[in-house]
Order: sequence, then structure tokens, then C-alpha cells
Amino acid sequence: MRKYFGTDGIRRIANTELTPNLVYKVAKAGAYVLSKHADHTPTILIGRDTRISGTLIESAMTAGFLSYGANVKILGVLPTPGVAYLTKKLKADASVVISASHNTFEFNGVKYFSNLGMKIPDSIEEEIEEIMDSGKLDEFTACNEKIGTSEICLDLADEYLYFFRRNFEEEFEEFDKKDFTVAIDVANGATYQMAERVFKMLGIHYYRLNNMPDGVNINDNCGSTHMEGLQEFVKANHCDLGIAYDGDGDRCLAVDENGNILDGDIIMAIIAQSMKQKGTLKKDTVVATVMSNLGMKKYVEANDMQLVQTKVGDRYVLEEMLKNGYNLGGEQSGHIIFLDYNPTGDGILTSIMLMKAMFEQKKKASELASIIKIYPQVLINAKVASDKKNDYDKDPEVKEKIEALEKEFSGNGRVLIRPSGTEPLVRVMIEGEDQAYITTKAKELADFIEQKLK
Repeated sequence: MRKYFGTDGIRRIANTELTPNLVYKVAKAGAYVLSKHADHTPTILIGRDTRISGTLIESAMTAGFLSYGANVKILGVLPTPGVAYLTKKLKADASVVISASHNTFEFNGVKYFSNLGMKIPDSIEEEIEEIMDSGKLDEFTACNEKIGTSEICLDLADEYLYFFRRNFEEEFEEFDKKDFTVAIDVANGATYQMAERVFKMLGIHYYRLNNMPDGVNINDNCGSTHMEGLQEFVKANHCDLGIAYDGDGDRCLAVDENGNILDGDIIMAIIAQSMKQKGTLKKDTVVATVMSNLGMKKYVEANDMQLVQTKVGDRYVLEEMLKNGYNLGGEQSGHIIFLDYNPTGDGILTSIMLMKAMFEQKKKASELASIIKIYPQVLINAKVASDKKNDYDKDPEVKEKIEALEKEFSGNGRVLIRPSGTEPLVRVMIEGEDQAYITTKAKELADFIEQKLK
């Protein structure tokens, strides 16, 4: 098991757990691993969100890279997908995003991207950890003229804006937008400047919500994890659509004109339909994780498409897309990848693709969302012995209960059991048509698993 990296980089409480010393080591080891085969002085980009600890972590990260001999371009506050895009565009050797995504301000994190603008695989993270703990870091210290240099390059954000201009400006000029209004909740996070610049460039009338970051209000009762305020605002101001990003801007959820939430599954269904109609959905396939709603599976199958499912995590969705040539995939959380544009989830891009579908089909968000039936889901954690959490499928009685429940649903429900990657828990997720019934069944199954694996 990895010591530092989790499912989405390293994420801890800043300055006490994610200390400058730890960040320095992560940077120095990462610079070595990600550029050891380069025949030139490596260049690494650093972007961050709006957390108060961002510049602290950025300074320690920069020091680690320079000590190795890498040159650094500091991008300042920029959405994660913007950093990923610039990494590939500028042919940098690697990049880092300093963010804890949807977590509250006291947390911060480090996410590495390769020279292709993609999150690095588990194997590379494991190699970085090995170097960090090997005692070899001093061997990778640059001396004299080989010490790296850094430069502040805030103007490179214009290149990311140009990405949207190049791909969408002409098309949006043709749409009838005069009576269309969208509310944008930027979560006091990394999209607080860029989202406004993009929407203004595309000529879309918008309201701004939660766009006054002060270092501690990122994700504070706002953004994609707290949709209530946006729902009320959309209804009160008669908006056609509400958009909510997370702290680092790689995710997007939406609200229709009636205040109903459109999660990642609904957004993907809408966009998949639009792409299929235009013949741009490669292999007529959508990639999602095992947590994707049963409604998505039924919708895709009923519309001559197929759904390929991976384990939880956007990196596994991307791996599947790259491996088999698919171009649309994502998660319920709103982390959606459009591989024709960018190899990582992009909240602003997702919102543009959703609006594009609305304009092209001349339909309200609620009308588009009605194409898919979302089944109620219940998730309950069963507390088990840490050495037994991976054995739930080896217990014949547990297996028998799961199979009996699935048989009872007859295709109109689903049972998904998976161990937690970090805690002594087995997660019991049940989907079905009756919320009260599946809640009872999920509690019964979780209690049974606790008794058997305690």
C-alpha cells in the first residue's frame, strides 16, 4: 500500500501533515522520477487553487524542483485542467497542481501530471515514494550552474482561455443566446477568474456566485459539494441553468431551471446523446465507474450505446478510454473527460458542452435531463476488521445474501460492495426504485457484514 499518495495525489492538512519538508521531498523525488530519461534541463509547471496555504506549498515545491536542477514556471491560481492543458501545450516535462479539490481550506494536496497532461499512474507514484524514503535524495542535488531557476508566468492563463476561444467561439456566435442566463458558482476556488473570462468571451449572460476567495472560504457551503444556494438562486432569478464547480475546477455539476440537480451521470447522458446524433461519440461508448447509476446503464443500452465501467477514480476511466479509443467518460461527481479536447476532467469544458447541447437541441435543461431515469442510491459503511475488509466475497453467507438480494431486484436494482482503500470499512451501495426499501436492505446487509467480518 502506498504511504503518501492516495486515490488523487497526496492530500493532508497543510503545514502540520502536509509539511514544507514533506512537500520538498515530494518535489525533488518527483522531478527525478518524471524527468530522469530527459536529455535536457527539465521544465516543470506549478498551478494552485485559492487556499491560504497555497503559496506556502508552492514555495516548498519550487525549492524541491530547483534543488534537483529543474526549471519552474509558476502559473499562480489556475484550474487543474488548465495546468494539464498547458503542460502538453508547452511541452513541459511535468506539472503539479497544489489543491485539495472539494475539501475545506485547511487541507491541501499535490497532484502530478506527466508531460502528456495526464495524471501519473499508480506505478510512478510508487516510484516517487520509494525515492523519498530511500535516503538517496541528497544524491539528486544540483550544484553550481546546474541549480534550477523559476519564473512567474501568470500570463500563460491566456493560452488556456485561447483553448476555449479556438474551439467554441465561432460556434457559440451562431446560437441564439439573448434570453439565456446561467448562474455560475465557482466555489471561491480556482475557476473564479477563468470561468468568467470564458463565459464573457462566448457571449453568455451570467451571474457570479461565491467568487470572492479569501484563502479560507473555498468550498465553504458553496460549489459542487453544496448545491443548495445555487438551486435557490436559479429559481429566484429565473435562470436557464446553474453551474457549480469544485475547488480546483476539474468537476462540474448543474442545476436545471426548476432547481433540480443534474449530476455527472445525467450530464454524460445528455452529452452522449448529442455526440451520438452527430456521429462524434467514438464506438458509441460511454466510460464510467462502477458507482455510476443503474439508470445510466439502462439509458445507454436502450439507445444503442454501450457502457464500459471501471473501478472508482477518474484515472481508471482515462486509462480505459486511452486503451480502447473512447472519447467520453467520467464519474457521478461531475468529473467528465472529453478526450478530443483534454486528457483530464474539466469543469468549464463540461459546462460548455452541456450548454452547447441545450442550444443545439433548443431544449430546456429539464427536458434534456428527462431522457434518463436516475435510481435512488443508498451507501452505508460496514465497520470491519482491517485485515478482513477484502474478504467479504470469500464468506459464503455474505455471498449468498448478496446474490439473493440481486435476484430479488430482477434487473431493477443493484448491489455493489467494495472495501475502502484507506479505512477498515466495507462500503455497501444499493440501488433500486424504492428509497425506503433499499435503505432497509442496505442497513441489513451492512450489519450482517459487520457481524461476519468483525
